[in-house]
Amino acid sequence: MLWFADQGLQSHSGVVVPDEHAPYGQWVNKVCDGIVKREELAKVSAVRVGPSNVPSEMAADWAAWWPVHGLWVGLPGTRGVKPGGLLLVREEAWSDDDLLLLTEWLDAWWHAFRALRPTTPWNLRSLVALVADWFRPKAGQAWWKQPLLRWGVVLLFVMVFPVRLSVLAPGELVPAHPTVIRAPLDGVVSVFHVQPNQLVKQGQLLVGFDEALIQSRVDVAEQNLATAETEYRQTSQQALQDAKLRGQLALSTGKIEEKRAEVAFLRGQLERSRVTSPRDGVVLFDDPAEWIGKPVTVGERILRIAEPEDSEVEVWLPLADAIDLSPGDAVTMFLNASPLSPVSARVRYVAHEAMPRPDGLFAYRLRATLSEKTSHRVGLKGTAKVQAGWVPLGFWILRRPIASLRTTLGI
Repeated sequence: MLWFADQGLQSHSGVVVPDEHAPYGQWVNKVCDGIVKREELAKVSAVRVGPSNVPSEMAADWAAWWPVHGLWVGLPGTRGVKPGGLLLVREEAWSDDDLLLLTEWLDAWWHAFRALRPTTPWNLRSLVALVADWFRPKAGQAWWKQPLLRWGVVLLFVMVFPVRLSVLAPGELVPAHPTVIRAPLDGVVSVFHVQPNQLVKQGQLLVGFDEALIQSRVDVAEQNLATAETEYRQTSQQALQDAKLRGQLALSTGKIEEKRAEVAFLRGQLERSRVTSPRDGVVLFDDPAEWIGKPVTVGERILRIAEPEDSEVEVWLPLADAIDLSPGDAVTMFLNASPLSPVSARVRYVAHEAMPRPDGLFAYRLRATLSEKTSHRVGLKGTAKVQAGWVPLGFWILRRPIASLRTTLGI
């Protein structure tokens, strides 16, 4: 007898097939279905079967309906044809020659069967028909008991289940309110009196600029001031005898004030070349060796000073992950140095415009205030999970594919 999964007994070449709704037909279908579901039998093309290969509740009926020795030759499934097999039973045991002969014959028969059976081309109509066949109730089974339909309903409920919309982005612990130390003058950095991450006190010397050029200017300005004062004294003595020279006294006085202002400015520049700390805190900057001998301009940032516990989370949201965020949304930071101790924070603000990140890519800067103080130092990097409002699970899964599809195809 020829049997296909989900189709039962098949009739070919005028062979009479028992009614599948009769007790015998139902029992045969159950036996064949049980044989196909046995993994060790599905891996071979021909195998001997008997009462030991079927469930115990059907093994007792085997002797009543069939001889003891059976042979199952499996048929692979193809598009439009369910997997099945040919089941033969007889009184005598099946020899190895019988298995080989039947396997060769069935291969030829199956080749001819597939060649004569028309195949349905893949198109929208055939796809709709295939889906409808999946959901078509099976004979003798209620519609709500259909496995595929039930799984479809379960999948629908799962896809509309509300979840928090979240994205992952690179983040870093940064100082919340740092004091930026900038170059007070145009010059060359000569020496660093502190090291990175060093605790400093207010008034402590931080950076020293090259003073040779500034000191030489101070010396020249002081000498010019001394010369202007000498000329003023000479002119004032000569003006006692010559009234014409009295008019030059005002000019000499102006030159002296000009030279004094220049000396005061250069002395101030000399004092500013020794940069001191305006507050207590931790010094944040790169390797001092990269700064020594480097020319800087006025206003160029050299280092920062921040309190050890005054930190917050900085996140760079890529353009594709720029979800709708509001102040107060949750941020969880998983540090690379301590992945088992995440840091919790709340969104403080999100930049309105994208700006280049340190790696050159454009992203939106996000700052989040820590929910509680942390012992992690400033500068640690990791991955931040930013959470927004509630959305269906289906939208959470398909958000990026839909965005990529719209970007690529414009739909």
